[in-house]
Amino acid sequence: MVVLNDQDRTRIRDAIATAEAKTAGEIFVVVARASDEYHLVALLWATLAALCVPLPLVSLTLVPALQIYLAQLAVFVVLSVLLSLPPLHMAVVPLRLKRARAHARAVEQFLAHGLHTTEARTGVLIFVSLAEHYAEIIADSGIAAKVEQRVWDEAMAKLIEETRSGRLAEGLMHAIARTSAVLATHFPPRPRDVNEIPNDLILL
Repeated sequence: MVVLNDQDRTRIRDAIATAEAKTAGEIFVVVARASDEYHLVALLWATLAALCVPLPLVSLTLVPALQIYLAQLAVFVVLSVLLSLPPLHMAVVPLRLKRARAHARAVEQFLAHGLHTTEARTGVLIFVSLAEHYAEIIADSGIAAKVEQRVWDEAMAKLIEETRSGRLAEGLMHAIARTSAVLATHFPPRPRDVNEIPNDLILL
């Protein structure tokens, strides 16, 4: 599945460059197909279902123990396979777990790309995890001290809406433009400003 084609990626990089011309902030974009593989979740549901198999058989029938064991094993194997297949796999992952893993991946990417190392602490990460339908803006301390979280939440709501409609590139362009407008208000360009972080888009 092609998430973003070459033309989309070029447009987004150009949008970042245009946005950063208006501010001292540094914008970086990361798009992940998924933030985790969640293999253990499918196994957990299969195990719980298999453990429930003996109760009705022992209580209501005279099925031999060996057949009960084989039934348990069959339920475990079948569900392990089925729940590992998309889209069932993501459907059985608890929402809270998906959000936690996606947020952890966003923080990991923020640190991995050095967005916390800019001189004025004005690095901003726009992060999207497609499988979890999750988007987040992480701003460094210099920005977080001046911009309320609700401002970023509004930008992310539009990004998620566009992504669910199959318009990921448009959603990212909107998020970049909104981020630029916010940063330009609080962090206008400085004399001899240096581009500290590459104007890049990373696909994971």
